[in-house]
Amino acid sequence: MPTRARTLRATAPTPGPPDPGGPNQGSGQAADELVYGLVDRAKALREELRDFKGDAFSEIHAFVETSAQEYGVQMGGRKGNVQLVSFDGRYKIQRAIQESISFDERLQAAKALIDQCLTEWTADARPEVAAIVQDAFRVDQAGNIRTGQVLGLRRLNISDARWLKAMDAISDAVQVTGSKSYIRLYERVGETDQYKAISLDIAGV
Repeated sequence: MPTRARTLRATAPTPGPPDPGGPNQGSGQAADELVYGLVDRAKALREELRDFKGDAFSEIHAFVETSAQEYGVQMGGRKGNVQLVSFDGRYKIQRAIQESISFDERLQAAKALIDQCLTEWTADARPEVAAIVQDAFRVDQAGNIRTGQVLGLRRLNISDARWLKAMDAISDAVQVTGSKSYIRLYERVGETDQYKAISLDIAGV
């Protein structure tokens, strides 16, 4: 009975850990020291920046409250936005409150009224308005309604009663879901009336 020849396949050895005494040991240690050194400095700067942020908000709030009590006026806009300028006009600081908004179900009623207007206006050759409206109700990449574009429809000078009713529905549909506070610092550019932001972002310095 003939014997089958067995085929032997060579198996590549599994690579082991790098040799501690190998030629790359020095560069590996140097990279490790560099990484840890920079990360430690970055963490220290982050803590310093966090402290600065807390102090800045607290001091601006205290200044606004003191000014309101001393002069009997309320500083800042309706949302609490405040701008402070140095006496020589070289620097200014802005405290901005940015609200996060969404729309409730009344937005669908507004869209239905707007669609009625567009159906009638299409016959009257007003494609530019239709394009603006259709763009406003397009969702972003995350599938969310773009609130700024929808709210911008209220600036259109249209007197149609259905349109005005739709704009009221949009206003009523707005829901404030949260807010975020920002502090922005600026320095005057030379002797001009222009200001340049003082960046605290590592990519902008």
